[in-house]
Amino acid sequence: MDVVDRVVVVTGGASGIGRALSRAFAEHGARGTVVADLDAEGARVVADELVGRGFPALAVGTDVSKEEDVVALVATTEETFGPVEVFCANAGIAVAGGVEVSNADWERMWAVNVQSHIYAARAVLPGMLERGEGYLVHTASAAGLLTQLGSAPYSVTKHAVVALAEWLSITHGDAGIRVSCLCPQGVWTGMTGANDAEPNDATVSTVGRDGMLQPEKVADDVLVAMAEERFLILPHPEVATYEQRRAGDRERWLGAMRKMQAQLVKLLT
Repeated sequence: MDVVDRVVVVTGGASGIGRALSRAFAEHGARGTVVADLDAEGARVVADELVGRGFPALAVGTDVSKEEDVVALVATTEETFGPVEVFCANAGIAVAGGVEVSNADWERMWAVNVQSHIYAARAVLPGMLERGEGYLVHTASAAGLLTQLGSAPYSVTKHAVVALAEWLSITHGDAGIRVSCLCPQGVWTGMTGANDAEPNDATVSTVGRDGMLQPEKVADDVLVAMAEERFLILPHPEVATYEQRRAGDRERWLGAMRKMQAQLVKLLT
């Protein structure tokens, strides 16, 4: 799909990958770019920047963990620009820890990282199916194909996003719905410490083992993948090799990951 003259919604658009995506879509000719974020002021700053550069854009404060907010986001977009043709479910959060993480944190992670994608699809699919076309971009993570050391909630929820995206592609692909799943490793965002004075050693040695990317590079990869209507978007191509190794010899893979886990524990103690 070419994004020229398309109406695009990006959640988590106030910063990081979401901000880069919002800018990229606008710069490549979107008819309207809607920047949605829980940080309504941050979303407004991004949208105002785009408008100031001559691009049609709108900010909408949105808590993606609430279905009514996602429904309202879609309605506001349609009232302003017309039917949503591209929806980027990009908002996400992370918390460290394993099964001991509190129920409240597990539930929040599930709501933001998974349920929000379901709410988005539920809100836009009827119109897309009626029109016979539409594009869903789901931001997951390499953790959704592999695993995330140090965070069970992140691993579990990102695996769920990949599964949902695959299901949507299989179920609705022949009806004109295109789906892409974004699975980067380390990207310099607020979540990975982009605003910190010094890089975090644990970040650089785990998710950044194959290099930390700037969000703009990731956004460019998304545009290329959408033009090709390609499902899997891997800004770090090494992830494809890791996924093949994991599938080819699961026991060996688990053993190697245990060694990495031991190195991480040593680094943090």
